[in-house]
Parts: sequence; structure tokens; C-alpha cells
Amino acid sequence: MYGKGIAKGLFVTFKHFFTTYVDDIRYAGRKYLHQENFEVRQGLRPNGGAYTVMYPEEKIAVPERFRFTPFLVVEDADHPERPGEDWCTSCGICAKVCPPQCIWIVRGTNPETGRPVPQPDAFYIDTDICMNCGFCAEFCPFDAIKMDHDYEMASYDRTTVHIHDKKRLSKPVSYWKNIAPTSALEEAVSRGQWEHNDIAKAMKKAGQPTTAPTIENMWLKPEPSAKAEAPEPAAPQATAKKAAPSTDKPAETTATSGDKKPKFDKQAMLAKIREKKANKE
Repeated sequence: MYGKGIAKGLFVTFKHFFTTYVDDIRYAGRKYLHQENFEVRQGLRPNGGAYTVMYPEEKIAVPERFRFTPFLVVEDADHPERPGEDWCTSCGICAKVCPPQCIWIVRGTNPETGRPVPQPDAFYIDTDICMNCGFCAEFCPFDAIKMDHDYEMASYDRTTVHIHDKKRLSKPVSYWKNIAPTSALEEAVSRGQWEHNDIAKAMKKAGQPTTAPTIENMWLKPEPSAKAEAPEPAAPQATAKKAAPSTDKPAETTATSGDKKPKFDKQAMLAKIREKKANKE
């Protein structure tokens, strides 16, 4: 009341104004010469004045929740089970919830049967249309798309450079852990493990327990899943008479009603598809 609020606001403004010149006198020209001085200037100083960032030589660190153009999460190149595999299953949820509709996905298909496979053949994002809202990362049920921290993407060609394809969008999961360790840990805790859900299912089938995600085991590499070896058949009991060898071909065995159907092997199917694509190229 009576102008006290305006006086308090102007006091803070003038305080920072004069503190800026006090810092210049204190550093005596050393304010912009050394990297450690820049780290002090960009830190949290309650009584610090204004300063100039000499961009692009100096860059202020962005916060972990900073959002820019999305990228696709893939496995690391040294992953023992599925190196370079996509986390994306091409479900299309990100494209549906995108407000400016800047995401295009081409779902992969099996060349033999023509049926869709849970893997994208193509993935495009128009960065000129993207509004960096983060809806795609929030709604993705597989944690396969994340918001990047790379904001230096200016160019003189907007027709091709600003439309990112799958190759440019794909980045390893270790990159996501580097730029956003807290968010990566929260997502792993909600999943129950650091690994992708497919790896967790394979480990469960092999009888290997999954490790609870913590900040200490964030960078531990998963061990290859040990495939269960089939038990050797028991030796037949000795009989008095030895069966004569038959010259006819053995009849093909048919599955009885009590037999179980073989389970679908997703990894073997994807490997076969990639091999056929490589042969065609």
C-alpha cells in the first residue's frame, strides 16, 4: 500500500544493478577469462549481479527437465542381448496425442506374411512444427521417446534438415541416463528394472531375477541370459529282443491335443527380418 510494493521492487532492481559493478571491480577483468569464473557466475548466487554469457564459447547448463526436440531411445551398441534395437513398438500413440501432428510413423511388416511387427520401419518428426510440449514422452507406454537437450539445430535449409528421420532421432539409452539421470531412475523404478520390458520377460523365462533399479547400479551392463538346456532323454531299458531296423522312413509325428504349441519368439523373427532386408540391399 501507498507505494511500498513499488519501492521494494525497485530496491531489488537497483541492488542487482549496483552489485554487477561491484563484481566487475572485484574480479578486475578476470570475470570472463577462466572457466572456473564462468562456473561461479552461472551458479546459484543470491547476491550476485547481472552477467553476460559469451555464447557460443560459453553455454549455461540447462536444467534436467528442459524440453526440446524429441528423440527415440535405442539399446546401447554393446548390449549383450539386443544391441541397437528400438524401444519403440510403433504403436502410434505419440502421433495421436501430438497437438501439431508433426510425427509420422511407418510400421514394420514381416516380408513373408505381410503382418505388422512391433518395430518402426520409418519415423519422422518435423522440428519446424514441433512445439516441444513433451506429450509424446508423457504418453509413451514403453518409455521409447524422450525430450532432448540439444537446442543448437539452426540451419539455412528447412526442407530436409529440419525433418528428422529415424537414424537422426535414434540415441542410446545411456545418453538419456546422462542428460536426465533423475527422470531415468524414476521411470526404471516404475517399470521395475533398468532393462526394456522384452529383456525383463526373457530374463524371467530364463529364471534370472531382475535387479531393482538404483542410482548405484545405473551403469551396470546386463549379463547375457542363459538359455535353459533341454534335459538329456533317459536311456531305454534293455530288452530281450532287439527290434529289427526298418527300411521305411519314420512317420512324421503330429502334435496331440495334450501337447503345447511353441511360443512366439519375437527376437528370432526380428533377426530374420533384418537378415532378409540386408540381403535385399
